[in-house]
Amino acid sequence: MTLTRRTVLAGTALAAAPFGGQALAQAAPSTPGSSQSAETSQAPGFYRYKVGDIEVTAINDGFARRPLEGFVRNAELSQVKEAMREAFLPEEALPITFTTLVLRRDGGGLTLIDTGNGDSGAPTSGFWMENFRAAGFEPSQVENVVISHFHGDHINGLRLKDGTAVFPRAEVMVPAAEWAFWMDDARMNQAPEGMKGAFQNVRRVFGPIANDVKRYEADKEIVPGLTSVAAYGHTPGHTAYMLSSGPGKLMVMSDITNHPALFVRHPDWAAVFDMDADQARQTRHRMLDMAASERAQVAFYHAPFPATGHIAKEGNGFRFVPVQWMPVV
Repeated sequence: MTLTRRTVLAGTALAAAPFGGQALAQAAPSTPGSSQSAETSQAPGFYRYKVGDIEVTAINDGFARRPLEGFVRNAELSQVKEAMREAFLPEEALPITFTTLVLRRDGGGLTLIDTGNGDSGAPTSGFWMENFRAAGFEPSQVENVVISHFHGDHINGLRLKDGTAVFPRAEVMVPAAEWAFWMDDARMNQAPEGMKGAFQNVRRVFGPIANDVKRYEADKEIVPGLTSVAAYGHTPGHTAYMLSSGPGKLMVMSDITNHPALFVRHPDWAAVFDMDADQARQTRHRMLDMAASERAQVAFYHAPFPATGHIAKEGNGFRFVPVQWMPVV
């Protein structure tokens, strides 16, 4: 086919179409794949890799579109759009992906790190259980659910909107500092109106199991090979992890950055979701510098799937280098 201005314009028409729908994790959901045929849907969204003797499986939960206006609190919209152009991303809205991790040792049960949106996310999310089962797993196999922080896109997969517990046999483990903040009734009563829904959602998810939830401190091994790392700022108890097995190490960054094209390249930028922007910025610099200096493999919750790679220093910021996809583990 000859490449002409007409064919180029035809090919970009879809990309130029306006984005629709709310981009928040608790936007009204739709049935995953309900508008997709076999010809338009992707292959199952899971990817396996090894960290020493531990098998790690990334499970994708789809994405949500977030309008760029107001998304970065300390940068001009023109600067944010330029960063999007440089990363070949759309300038109208940021596609925010969601990727949880499943950890498995030989002969052992499963440990989850975060749970996705459940049935409470954007219409383009909610694929987690489909992808989890496609990877060969069942909820009954889950022994531990480790939660990094209490934003809805990380905890709503624990409990469906009708109250159903998705992993009824699993021990649920949460950061003590995060629990202390979100489960404090005085804080909830004093919270701005826009935050009250987040407090109420935390109680919806954890209320029925509050007496059984295990709270862990920072810098502790919480399951074999997985150590919590204080990474406060995004939320008061936001936690990252170091996964270690033999010589293998993986820095699980949680929400230290949102999309790497913005917040790895520009670590001083503050996302609208960062509750303490200054503390989040300090945490981001510390963790990214550590990953770059040690040439460590990292995993991010909101990086493009499979959401793992390395960090390189570049100018005043950093660069995310994705792993090369491999057909074998």
